[in-house]
Amino acid sequence: MRIDLHTHSTASDGSDTPALLVRNAAAAGLDVVALTDHDTVGGHAEAAAALRDLGAPLTLVTGAELSCRIGGVSMHMLAYLFDPDEPELRRERELVRDDRVRRARIMVDKLRALGVPVTWERVEELAGDGAVGRPHVASAMVELGVVPDVASAFTPQWLANGGRAYAEKHELDPFEAVRLVEQAGGVSVFAHPAAVKRGEVVPESVLVELAAAGLDGIEVDHADHDADTRARLRDLASGLGLLATGSSDYHGTRKTVLLGENTTAPEVYEEIVSRATGAVPLTGR
Repeated sequence: MRIDLHTHSTASDGSDTPALLVRNAAAAGLDVVALTDHDTVGGHAEAAAALRDLGAPLTLVTGAELSCRIGGVSMHMLAYLFDPDEPELRRERELVRDDRVRRARIMVDKLRALGVPVTWERVEELAGDGAVGRPHVASAMVELGVVPDVASAFTPQWLANGGRAYAEKHELDPFEAVRLVEQAGGVSVFAHPAAVKRGEVVPESVLVELAAAGLDGIEVDHADHDADTRARLRDLASGLGLLATGSSDYHGTRKTVLLGENTTAPEVYEEIVSRATGAVPLTGR
């Protein structure tokens, strides 16, 4: 089985619609794909409808990637198969999603002060109905020729954490995120915990504490982790009794990574499904 447990659609900052993402996942030969847009479940219904029409044996795992912060450091928490209507987790997702607009406006203002003629109207157009994020601001910068691609905007010169045009947003405490995901019947996995090229990462001592607080797993096989990092994280996960997942973190054309570039072992996926009580995977024909 080929299982990719981390992808994004136009419901947040990916370039594929949820329906196109499902079709592309099937075309890439995946057996299981998880839709984990940032702080929203807005793409789930469209993805589920596309799955019903697909006519291929693909399984869809519903989820989200929750924005968290601890000790001034941003981190992301993947949440799988939770009840999307559980009130506390739903309220927190809405707080983060709504604050994304304020944050993006501030980043646009900072860029304009730096001489970059980005407009809020264009960023809104690029976000469409999805949750606006830094990649939409970065895409507007690419259109203006300020940077050659989206990744090049995520530097200290521009939009990286602490960068000249960076702005913070409302984010969950990760311990609260683990609690809320569990309360909603879901499974929590710390996303790309050692992605140092994105900026500062939380120390491993926090990961140890999160494991004690009920964290289910960590994302080990990821494009932002080199071979040595993967080996270290796999040993750490084993020592802490955590699940070790792998995934693409696919964003369509906004990143060069391909669907299924990294995958999760079938036995790990089965354990995730067995732990979840908030929702079940959706299966195509």
